[in-house]
Amino acid sequence: MAALRLVRKFSAAAPVAPAAPVAPVAGSRWERMKRSKAVGWCRGLVSDYWEACRDMAVGSWERPLKASVYAALLAGSWACCSTRPDRASFEAALLQHCNRLGLLSAWTRSGAADGHVQSLVKLGNEGRLRHASAGLFSLVYRSDHAPDTALYEARCSDLAAPWRQLPARLLDVGFAGRWWVLDSRMKNYDVNQEEFKHLPPHMQLAAPPAAQEVERSERLHRESWLALRGRGGDTQEEGQRPAATEETED
Repeated sequence: MAALRLVRKFSAAAPVAPAAPVAPVAGSRWERMKRSKAVGWCRGLVSDYWEACRDMAVGSWERPLKASVYAALLAGSWACCSTRPDRASFEAALLQHCNRLGLLSAWTRSGAADGHVQSLVKLGNEGRLRHASAGLFSLVYRSDHAPDTALYEARCSDLAAPWRQLPARLLDVGFAGRWWVLDSRMKNYDVNQEEFKHLPPHMQLAAPPAAQEVERSERLHRESWLALRGRGGDTQEEGQRPAATEETED
């Protein structure tokens, strides 16, 4: 018992060493940010993209033909998307072609081109022209009603025309900055084919003249403007004949 009291007395009298102060860690907030999940996710994403780019560069070096084909496809797709015509360009092209046909008489302009343009203008005035973007190209098609029509058949989704009828309603295709159907219909818009329908088939198709025929026609045209020459070498105007002289006897 006395030994136990002695041990307690010495333990109570012994000074307790103070705990060493914890030094503050410099940049602790930055360290916690670097160890956060968001920074780790971004670091992994950058690493994955770096590996993908490196593999792509190595693959392009090993297979240059395949890489060239892929690069050409990507460049072509980008060019098609950047040059894809919109609705405003279609309306401008339609107005331009309508003005061109308006400068010609009804006996000169093509009936097919005029009928196609007039039908498009009529649909546009009725508000039935629709424009849709399909990525690499644009489509123009006709609808049954204008957008502001309040009829039940125009508002009900069950009565709307299905997408399988789009080929029958398609009017034009815009690709590479052009409207191909409109441009093809306007080809030879100043030639009225109805004027030549009474001719034989072999005369309805006229081939372009050869270079020799053109040169001969120009030469004959230039010679037609020259003054006529008589037998004695005197120049005479075209259509003028020498007057007959009568001999008088003494």
